[in-house]
Amino acid sequence: MQALPSTVAAPKAWRTVDFISDLHLHEDDPATAAGFAAYLRDTPAQAVFLLGDIFEVWIGDDAAAAGSFEAGIGHLLREAANSRELFFLHGNRDFLVGEGFLREAGLTLLSDPCLLTLHGRRWLLSHGDALCLGDTDYQVFRAQVRSPEWQSNFLAKPLEERRAIACGLRRASEARKASDADYADADTALTQAWLTEADAGVLIHGHTHRPADHRLDDGRQRIVLSDWDLAAEPPRAQVLRIAPDGEPRRIALA
Repeated sequence: MQALPSTVAAPKAWRTVDFISDLHLHEDDPATAAGFAAYLRDTPAQAVFLLGDIFEVWIGDDAAAAGSFEAGIGHLLREAANSRELFFLHGNRDFLVGEGFLREAGLTLLSDPCLLTLHGRRWLLSHGDALCLGDTDYQVFRAQVRSPEWQSNFLAKPLEERRAIACGLRRASEARKASDADYADADTALTQAWLTEADAGVLIHGHTHRPADHRLDDGRQRIVLSDWDLAAEPPRAQVLRIAPDGEPRRIALA
């Protein structure tokens, strides 16, 4: 973290706040999309923080044309934004979500990391991929695709060409998962450095698909969000909810 993160100061009206990540929504998984729609309709939260990889892939806002799967999710988000605050943080799959879609969906973009002050505590929020230093190949790739030059060149390509490139990257990712490759976890030293610099007691992140509560040596905490897959056996769909007492709790939706 080269600079202090931006800060979201929760108003007193936010009694209940939710955090979710790694839904990996795509049109071939209607069950998870339906579960997300039900969640947005029923959650009691006054604010929802979407901490990245809400979409399986995002190849540009022009893919969210009328009638598309992406436009349908955008409509669900816009309806939810009419009754609660929605915040979005880029993940490693949907880092190209742009201002156009954010505006249409009623989402407020966050920096990564972002500091949230809520119920008298300071919470640091991140997607989590920048912390996985042990995944050196990914960190090289991340630096490349997050550069403005790469993004400008990619988005200038025809939509179908971008779609084909994304499909190839997705196949490579699925092949790596099938090979039982060992994925790096968040680096503890870097996590502690981020928390110290932000003067925060808890880091909340996704990305690793390893939901757990980690106690750090300095008394701080790292909370890892669950991914969602309602087509899996057993299905997975979990929310981290901070209620008025200030304590985070995991809420299983499946």
